[in-house]
Amino acid sequence: MTTGTYTMRQALHTAFDSALAEDSRVFMLGEDIADPGGGVTGLTKGLSTTYGKERVRDTPISEAAIAGAAVGAALEGMLPVAEIMIMDFVGIALDQIANHAAKARFMSAGRTPCPVTFRTPVYGGSGNGATHSQSLEAWFMHVPGLKVIVPSTPADAEGLLRSAIFDPDPCVFIDETALHGTRGPRLDTPDRRVPLGKADVKRPGTDLTVITYGRGVRDALAAAESLSRDGIEAEVVDLRTLLPLDLPTVLDSVGRTRRAVIAHYAVEFAGPGAELAARISHDLFGRLAAPVARVGSRFMPIPASTRLESQVSPSPQKIEETVRKVMEDSRG
Repeated sequence: MTTGTYTMRQALHTAFDSALAEDSRVFMLGEDIADPGGGVTGLTKGLSTTYGKERVRDTPISEAAIAGAAVGAALEGMLPVAEIMIMDFVGIALDQIANHAAKARFMSAGRTPCPVTFRTPVYGGSGNGATHSQSLEAWFMHVPGLKVIVPSTPADAEGLLRSAIFDPDPCVFIDETALHGTRGPRLDTPDRRVPLGKADVKRPGTDLTVITYGRGVRDALAAAESLSRDGIEAEVVDLRTLLPLDLPTVLDSVGRTRRAVIAHYAVEFAGPGAELAARISHDLFGRLAAPVARVGSRFMPIPASTRLESQVSPSPQKIEETVRKVMEDSRG
């Protein structure tokens, strides 16, 4: 049994290291990921020294080339992990991701899988400004054929990343640098994996369900602890995987609590919460005690000032205020 704790940064490094060691088909490519730098956040430090620069490859500054090379390698049977250094730059690679990787299995009648992982971090929450802070996961949720993953804990980060690397379909793995320093228990599963498409109840509750992922889980748990002091017990459901979406777990939770708040750092307008709210309202029509509420980022570019950014983005306080409002507006 594995014991102890580690940070999310250490967990992600562990996942890369173990995957490279386990299967010679796994290789990584991206800007500045080889030693001595080991990536902007140090996640790949030491890996090129251990496995060689053929398997941990520095690339030119071209997201389209990185994604295209990774897709080509995946179609030939390799298991590439392509890093897009900052999520805001992923638009340059969208053609390769959405029109090639995502459609390969469909356009070949199932004969050609594309087992590529696109790993990209979100730098929101640190005053990095409008072009280095966006949470764009809703873009990928709109593309059939992709799997979209956002971990909230170190153990989930390691297990979900390993599952993505060895999955036969293209995965977009999104980690948030604001969580890289968070510490939690080490992953303790025999194969060091967490299944894709399975949400996790991070906190049980009876009065209301908060549905979230990534940084939103940290905020929701903080809000839930504060609410508990006033006798409001909020259940926190961590989606972990946005595609495939674990609707059964969501509907089971909201079916019991009869109230739902959806929280995420993507913009609220047309964000992931819009689809969830629609599905909950449709499938649980007549059973809800209050309308589904959402907490997301405001529909505007993210300011560089951290003080202003905090006014644009969700927070534990905003989630708590929304939960209290839903409870006040409830019937029955």
